[in-house]
Amino acid sequence: MNDQPSQRLRILSGMRPTGKLHLGNLVGALENWVKLQDQYESYHFVADWHMLTTDYANTSELQENIREMVTDWLAAGLDPNKATLFVQSRLPEHAELHLLFSMVTPLGWLERVPSYKEQLENIKDRDLTTYGFLGYPVLQAADILMYKANAVPVGEDQVAHVELTREIARRFNKCYGPLFLEPDVVLTRSPRLPGTDGRKMSKSYNNAIFLSDPPEVVDKKLATMITDPARKRRFDPGNPDICPVFDLHKVYSDQVVIDRVNRECRTAEIGCLDCKKLVSYGINDRLAPIQERRKPYERNPRLVWDILEEGTERARRVAQATMAEVRATVKLT
Repeated sequence: MNDQPSQRLRILSGMRPTGKLHLGNLVGALENWVKLQDQYESYHFVADWHMLTTDYANTSELQENIREMVTDWLAAGLDPNKATLFVQSRLPEHAELHLLFSMVTPLGWLERVPSYKEQLENIKDRDLTTYGFLGYPVLQAADILMYKANAVPVGEDQVAHVELTREIARRFNKCYGPLFLEPDVVLTRSPRLPGTDGRKMSKSYNNAIFLSDPPEVVDKKLATMITDPARKRRFDPGNPDICPVFDLHKVYSDQVVIDRVNRECRTAEIGCLDCKKLVSYGINDRLAPIQERRKPYERNPRLVWDILEEGTERARRVAQATMAEVRATVKLT
């Protein structure tokens, strides 16, 4: 990929390396990234330092998780000739900018971030009363502003973080002079995607269908999926509006199947097992090309690391240029 300046607007987004990705990751972020790479100059990074904010005590699988996640990025259609893929921790400039931003960020800004209190309440098996966990939105601001991104593609739950990034940029510019853009949000409106237990699909809930799951595994997982709890017998009418399987149909089945299931479930003309088989066809059909694109990277994992190495060097040039400006602006040179 050449290094000629792009006239397109720039976006940046990252993902914490938790290993293989699932359908929720696909509809929640990846499909949008793939679409946007043709419209924007795209930067996507492995947020391994962000991973340490909650999982600092166990890093034994970190490198394998990075490889698996980026393999799924590539299999889903991210093209290293169109987008720059890189690893956050390989660029110490991110840590330096994070440090400088931390000097001007009021403590109250961090304590009011909605996800901070939410995760403190919900994650009980780890000690999250750390500076790194409290300050991770500042690191996130450094990630975004380092590349002077015009916009950040996020879901609604991340909008508050981007707003904090805007506030940090504003405060830095007021203290030292205009340097950083205030990035906009490219909102990703993703459908609700339930896991096999009806809760939000999540690896930590052990309810996920992974992009790399072969058809027989997808079929087996869907066979155990909960449905309308009021439908206890085959000939009891159901209510698709409260059935998690129907939520999957809305994403993975064509309109003919959706209409059929919506009608025949209510009259008990179709049973839950047959309904699950129909959505299984749709999911496996969507996953087939992804799994085909995954094969070369599974056979030769070095390809993944080579792509990350090349992307990280491209990102490094941008980061070094930005930090030269920052140091001059803050009078550190």
